[in-house]
Amino acid sequence: MNVADGIVKILEEEEIETVFGIPGEQIMPLYKALSNSNINHVLTRHEQAAAHGADGYFRSSGKIGVCIATASPGALNFTMAVATAFKDNIPLLILTGDNDLEFRGTDYFQSTPQVDIFKHITKASYNPLNGTEAMYMLRAAIYELKTIPKGPIHINLSKDVLLQEDFDDFDLCYLCEDDLSNISKAQDLIDKSEKPLFVLGAGAITQKDSIKMIVDTYKIPVTTTFHAKGIISEVDDLNLGLVGIRSTPRAKYAIENADCVIALGIKASERTLPRIPDNLIHVNINKDVLVGNSTIHGKVEDFLSEITFKEYGWMGEILEIDNDIEIEGLDDDFKPQAAIKRILDKFDDNIVVSDAGSHTTWTTLLKKSLKPRQLLFSGAMAPMGYGLPAAIGAGIATGEKIILINGDGDIQMNIQELATLKENNLDVIVFILNNSEFGIIRQWQEEIYDMDPYQIKLENPNFVKLASSYGIDAVRVDSIKDLELILDKDLTGPLVVEVVVESENIPLP
Repeated sequence: MNVADGIVKILEEEEIETVFGIPGEQIMPLYKALSNSNINHVLTRHEQAAAHGADGYFRSSGKIGVCIATASPGALNFTMAVATAFKDNIPLLILTGDNDLEFRGTDYFQSTPQVDIFKHITKASYNPLNGTEAMYMLRAAIYELKTIPKGPIHINLSKDVLLQEDFDDFDLCYLCEDDLSNISKAQDLIDKSEKPLFVLGAGAITQKDSIKMIVDTYKIPVTTTFHAKGIISEVDDLNLGLVGIRSTPRAKYAIENADCVIALGIKASERTLPRIPDNLIHVNINKDVLVGNSTIHGKVEDFLSEITFKEYGWMGEILEIDNDIEIEGLDDDFKPQAAIKRILDKFDDNIVVSDAGSHTTWTTLLKKSLKPRQLLFSGAMAPMGYGLPAAIGAGIATGEKIILINGDGDIQMNIQELATLKENNLDVIVFILNNSEFGIIRQWQEEIYDMDPYQIKLENPNFVKLASSYGIDAVRVDSIKDLELILDKDLTGPLVVEVVVESENIPLP
């Protein structure tokens, strides 16, 4: 058995069921080992799509996403998608091939300093120099991804290391260094509080049942970040809605009037907490994102097991506030928000994937998540081209019907992945909102820079014929009535629905 065989053996032991990638010369020993395993390999048409697919795989299921590429031409195609996962703290295992060790630091064919490049967009970038190091680094990476999921981890594997047969493997003992020293300070703030508020992030999803019990028992209102939508159902009065730049009226009132803000598993970015409250208790396993005077570096479940609450009575004053957000154009033929509302009404309990741009704003404003992991999109990086491969990853991870709402610009960034969609015969319905422009860029040009639209018009292909060329059923609609007729049917993917819409501005925060 060589190192490549050992790596695959560990992946199987760790119950890794699916990996995304493209084979190549330097990573070929690992692919030979994979070919003799039970691991499902998803062949994408571009490495960026492989990493986005692994990202969507995790966001929809909570299972580690794994992607594989060969040396520099493949590895460097990962970088945008890996950076996307890094910005959103998504735990991916990134495996890249490389030339033999003797060519490191040289101008040899397809050699670049891959570890130096990836260390800026991962939580760790490992460079094993022998088989024993490769085994240790892999086990350490998987342990951390499972127990302290703070973001992607990269392992760079030289071909000669993959082929080594003389190496040691061993069980790994690896401890997370928590700092719960501020628990008593946090308890004092909570004991004095009469108006507490939970702000929930994606790091709290695994504790949704415990949080649900606490908020129901003690009547503590909840707000969420984009990626935590649905931890408490968004039709539950205790869930006030989004906090931050897209805050609902109730969430805005609550965070301005709360005397204790308990932030669980959030990344306190400028889009979530533009102002850090003095009464903030911030709990996160990633100490690098902690802010405020009462920080808890540890797991949400450990914090909740140590803290006690009482019953609170300020929900009544919050519920007096009208929480509706007025969105114009929902009945206009044919505004993008009108189309998106009807799509979401039809698929109210499905996983919805979005991309980047104006359609994402409408989707996040209109989507009511009944449970977590129902709305997937890239938040902090927001690259165009995320949607289709992420929807493929979600479909593979869950086996469920996935709804992708995409723009005409976004879809063309990774449109080659229609081949991957067809090849895996996934129940993914792709809605392409076609307004023949980069709409949000046009809006910025006109409203912020006082200029005429420049380089934002798109001469689009015939999306129906293009999808059909991949063997995917496709249809085009250009009115609300026609869209409603399509939505009345029992739709099954893979399916592409091109929806012709008008140019429209989004409501700016």
